[in-house]
Amino acid sequence: MTPALAHVESWIFDLDNTLYSPGVRLFDQIDERMGSFISRLLDVDRVEARRIQKKYFHEHGTTLSGLMASHGVEPDEFLDYVHDIDLAILEQDRALAEAIGELPGKKFVFTNGDAAYATRVLERLGLGASFDALHDIHAAGYAPKPDPASYDAMCAALDIAPERALFVEDMARNLRPAKALGMVTVWVNNGSEKGAHEADAGYIDYEIEAVAPWLASLKETA
Repeated sequence: MTPALAHVESWIFDLDNTLYSPGVRLFDQIDERMGSFISRLLDVDRVEARRIQKKYFHEHGTTLSGLMASHGVEPDEFLDYVHDIDLAILEQDRALAEAIGELPGKKFVFTNGDAAYATRVLERLGLGASFDALHDIHAAGYAPKPDPASYDAMCAALDIAPERALFVEDMARNLRPAKALGMVTVWVNNGSEKGAHEADAGYIDYEIEAVAPWLASLKETA
C-alpha cells in the first residue's frame, strides 16, 4: 500500500453511484419509484411528488427521512417499494472485485439504503464476497448520511477506529462528517446527481473519477 495510506485498516465504501457508475442510471428507477410512492401517499400529481421528493432529500438527507418526519411513513413499506427494481442493467465488475480483495484490512459498505437491496446490488456486481459487513439505514437508526449520528453508529457497530479508516463516497457533502472523525476521505466525482453539492477541498483528501482504477493505482505506486 502507498505509504500515505499505510495506516488504513478499515476501507468503507458507499454503494449507489459509487461502486457502480451513475451512467448505468440504476438510481433513475429508484427515483421513479419514490415519485410514485409519494404521489400515491399524498394524492398529488407526479410533478408535485417530485418537488416534495427532492425537497425532503435536500432537507433531511434522504427522501425517507422526510417522509418519516412529516408523514409518519413506515421505513420498510417505503424501502420495499422503491427498491423493487430491475438490476439486470448492472454487470459484474471483476476489476473492482479484484482491487477491493487486495486491500489490506477490513472492507465495509455504508449506505443510506437497506441491507436487502444492498446485498442484491453487490451480488449483481460480483462483490457479494468482497465485504466484511455493511451498515444500512436500519442499523443507523434511520439517521442518514450526512447526519454525524449515522457515522458514530457505524463506527460503534463495526468496531471501526475512524483515524485508521478511509471512506469513499460520490456525494461530497457526505464526506464532511467522516473527515471530522479523522477518516481519510475520497470523493468519486463522477457526475452523480448533486454529487458536487457543498464540495469543499477542506474535507476531501482525494478526488477521483472511478473506484477501481484508483485502487489499482495505489498498488502500482506502493
